[in-house]
This record gives sequence, C-alpha cells and structure tokens, in this order.
Amino acid sequence: MHPLNYPNPKAPRYAGSVAMMPPDRESVAARRLRLVTFNTKFALQTDSAIALLTSTPELRDADILALQETDAAATERIARALGMEWVYYPAIRHPRTGRDFGNALLSRWPVIDDAKVVLPHLGQFGRTQRSATAATILVNGVELRVYSTHLATWVELGPGRKRDQVHTILADAARYPRAIILGDMNSHGIGTELVAAGYCWPTERNRRTVKFWNWDHVFLKGLVRCDDPTTGVTERTHASDHRAVWAEIAIDAEDLEDVEVVKDGGG
Repeated sequence: MHPLNYPNPKAPRYAGSVAMMPPDRESVAARRLRLVTFNTKFALQTDSAIALLTSTPELRDADILALQETDAAATERIARALGMEWVYYPAIRHPRTGRDFGNALLSRWPVIDDAKVVLPHLGQFGRTQRSATAATILVNGVELRVYSTHLATWVELGPGRKRDQVHTILADAARYPRAIILGDMNSHGIGTELVAAGYCWPTERNRRTVKFWNWDHVFLKGLVRCDDPTTGVTERTHASDHRAVWAEIAIDAEDLEDVEVVKDGGG
C-alpha cells in the first residue's frame, strides 16, 4: 500500500472542544505551565495511553499535550479523558496501518487559532509527507504559539533535509514572540538548530526516550530562562515504544516582555 499524503495546509483538519477541566488554581496562582509530549506509536494502544496520561502525576495535570503518530479518533478519546480542547492535522494515511498519521495538540486553555505546517522533502523510500500541527493558545491572557511535530527519520532524510524541516517550523514561529516546539525530533543533534535560533532546550540532557536515544524534546522561545524549567521522562510503557516527556515552566503575563531567553551556558 502506498501512502496517501495530505499536502493541503488546510485539510484534513479535526478539532473539538470537550467539557474542559479548568486549569489547576494553584498552578495558575504560581504561574506554572506543564507541557507534555508523547509519541503514541500509530495510536495502537489508546486505552493504555489514556491510562498512562491520567494516572502519572507528571502527565495528568498537563496544560498542553502534544501527540505524535496519532489519528483523530484516538486524539478525541484522549482529549475527553483529560478534559482538554484539541486540534489534529494528519500528514498522511500511513501504508502500514491504513489509518491517518499525524500530530495533535491538546490544551486546557483556549485555542484561538490553529494551522498545519507542511514540512519540505518527502521520505526518500516511502515518499511520505511530514507536517507540524500549530496552535495559538491563550494562557492567562498571554498568546503562546505551540507546535507538535514529528521530523523524518534518519533513514528517510539526511541531516541537511532534516534541518530544512526544522527551519520551516522556525520560520513560521518567527512571527510570534513566544513559541513552544514539542515532539519527536528523530534526532538529538538537531536541537542545536533551535538553540542557534534563540530557543531554550530544557530536555537536552534528559535520559533516553526511545530505545537508545533521547529524541523527544521541548524547546522554548520568549518565555523563561533556560535554567528555570524542570523536566523528566516517564518509565517505559506498553502504550508506545516512546516514553512521554514533560517540562514545567514559569510564565508571567506581567513580566514576559522583560524575560530574556538565555542560551545554554549563559549567565
């Protein structure tokens, strides 16, 4: 079966607003924001993914959740279980499963805009498309541009073409003063491209997230000092071949304009 790519930046699009659980009052008072990214491996074990996301303390109180390798039905089920608003854009109908395959964003805060960012270069063997799902989320009156992304594997594309994919996301994010990029980068070293663009990389030194590698990451622009976030990786689970990653950051609507993003090793 050949892939059915979805190169249209407008479609297919799926979104929903469920009976949302309000953000935790203590978190709001402390102005802390919890971010989670999780590659769900073709959304094959959605019940297990829901169990993980609702029972793990570091995950169940997420303000923003980025999913990769998911479809619309699984995303909606997870959103309902967590009480979160959601938006999902598939990149392809995957030849391995015959189901849609793409990235989703779930939020406990209002989503006021969303888009699909189509990434350049089809995979050199399967000719598969990649994309990022973007959303503008309003947190405490502050607009954050957030991206759930899944870059090509090292087998599909060489380093130069993967950098092109990252730079396509960075070009879209350049229009926004505050941005968060989460997802499966299928690389660790590609993070240096985001650091060079002015992003913090709190997950750089996390333990491995899949097999032998640390590939699932969070990058921040215009929000916090790099030494502020706390981050971690969950234990291995049969819900996926990836571990979920979380990061907690400080956010203050009154002080954000004065926050200086400090690169790793900065003062």
